[in-house]
Amino acid sequence: MEPLQPSDSALIDLYLAGREAAFAQLLQRYQARVYTTIHLVVRDEDLADDLTQDTFIKAIHTLKSGRYQDEGKFGSWLCRIAHNLAIDSFRRSKRAPQTSLDDNTGLANSLHLAEESADDALGREESHAHLRQLIQQLPAAQKEVLLMRHYGDMSFQEIADATGVSINTALGRMRYALINLRKKMAAHTLLYDSNLTPLNVASLRVQRIAS
Repeated sequence: MEPLQPSDSALIDLYLAGREAAFAQLLQRYQARVYTTIHLVVRDEDLADDLTQDTFIKAIHTLKSGRYQDEGKFGSWLCRIAHNLAIDSFRRSKRAPQTSLDDNTGLANSLHLAEESADDALGREESHAHLRQLIQQLPAAQKEVLLMRHYGDMSFQEIADATGVSINTALGRMRYALINLRKKMAAHTLLYDSNLTPLNVASLRVQRIAS
């Protein structure tokens, strides 16, 4: 049986008491999630690395200043900082964030596909290319939630905290993203995964914190 890991609150207390290694554990625990949150917006690896570092530096300053209020949501708080830094960065660059989706991950990889012949494989690549284009056409807020959910592996509560909206708003954006994506896919005769674009999209209204 693996030993219990210390909670975020315990690690924060240890760090503020002078145990630098405690923050290193927090860094290890959340670095990937923070990086993903940023990269989904800026779509630049070097910039995402820089902003990830900035996120943790800002977190350190807030902790040491005594301005951090521990409500048991340290990870969501970090993602909120990361999201704000990413949005500020892309606004300064005066360009909309671009999304480059990996053919073999996330939504593109979830399409229902039979065993492939050479023709099947070609058709799959064409479907993936169309899917990437269709996702780009979604409204920015809907696309952001969809990417955070399926590529960032974030819960709806974490998405709500990171984007500064209520969980119902996050759920609503996801619902409309799925509706719009499904309509676009149907119009382009693309196959889709019913688990990602459920027939009863209204069920998203009653979903709560999911991971």
